[in-house]
Amino acid sequence: MSAHTIDHEVAIIGGGNAGLSLAARLRRAGMTDIGIIEPAETHYYQPLWTLVGGGRAPAAESARSEASVMPQGVGWIKDRAEGVDPDAQTVSTSSGTTVHYDHLVVCPGIQLDWDSVPGMAESIDTPQVSSNYRYDLAPKTWQMIQKMRSGTAVFTMPSGPIKCAGAPQKIAYLAADYWREQGVLDAIRVVLVLPTPGMFGVPVFAEELERVVARYGIEVRKNSEVTAVDPDGRSVTITDNAAGVSEELPYDLLHVVPRQSAPDWIKASPIADPENPAGYVQIDKNTLRHSRFDNIFALGDAGSSPNSKTGAAIRKQAPVVAENLQASIAGRPLTAQYGGYASCPLTTSRNTMLLAEFDYTMQPAPSIPFIDTTHERRDMWFLKRRGLPALYWNAILTGRA
Repeated sequence: MSAHTIDHEVAIIGGGNAGLSLAARLRRAGMTDIGIIEPAETHYYQPLWTLVGGGRAPAAESARSEASVMPQGVGWIKDRAEGVDPDAQTVSTSSGTTVHYDHLVVCPGIQLDWDSVPGMAESIDTPQVSSNYRYDLAPKTWQMIQKMRSGTAVFTMPSGPIKCAGAPQKIAYLAADYWREQGVLDAIRVVLVLPTPGMFGVPVFAEELERVVARYGIEVRKNSEVTAVDPDGRSVTITDNAAGVSEELPYDLLHVVPRQSAPDWIKASPIADPENPAGYVQIDKNTLRHSRFDNIFALGDAGSSPNSKTGAAIRKQAPVVAENLQASIAGRPLTAQYGGYASCPLTTSRNTMLLAEFDYTMQPAPSIPFIDTTHERRDMWFLKRRGLPALYWNAILTGRA
């Protein structure tokens, strides 16, 4: 081993929602030798960024120092993972450190592939284009929405799995409702570009969203995605994948969401799913253990499990990984099972929300008794704005929920 070797019984790659909530659970279970590899100094509650872009929350509220949320008694390796050798049971970092592990949990999140669509990376530096998928750009989205009084506004969603798949739609509804309040919606052509054949993968939620877009007069281009952005000419190329045709659409406001994939170093590593071009960590979708390496687990956005990539999914995955990891260490069978639960709080106006909850069966999986969450509700707005952030900071990250 190199002179810069750190040993941990359990090494966790990633100090985001998944890594921190899992580490906190393991500490509560009495485990003492845990290391988290995470380079960032700031921890973000990313679901709030949609509300920042819609002018309904301040950006600063989504950020806290990483040190303040790191579980007590966990070794923080302030470094960036850039390679895994599952045979040697080591993780290599960008500083040259080697982290040796008995068990490894991989949860680095996923990367935004800005360069996968020609012109998109360049476009976000122009005054007319923004994306709520970046902390520094979400306030710009709100500035653009406030300034707009007429013209064409385009909101895009890429093909393939992305984190918080409802976010590309949510900002369109927040913007349209603001323009309605300002009395200018009739002068604005709102176009929503979706790669899917429907508004949502679960019919009951799709039907409600059809009513929402009809209310705002939003044009929805289904089975379509933006395949090029011309920031100088202020136009996007929209390709209808079902019909095989493309069209140029000029824009005055453009909200883009880049394609997403596993971090490049994971794609190039032995733990990636060789059948998946996006390079996700190959795991059993129920036990969340690696399909080929018994002492490796993954949860969160970088795993290959076919659930929606949401914070709600992580909340259900973390207890499963915590239990199965302890069983693996003890040489017991893995009994905990993840059923694919995810939820998507869809803001449909500036004060209403639709809570879409579902699992691997793609059927509604409601978790709140006595309330019909398949329709827009005002009380669900307060859950999104106040309840969920409080739950995140105070209970999820501390391993209590």
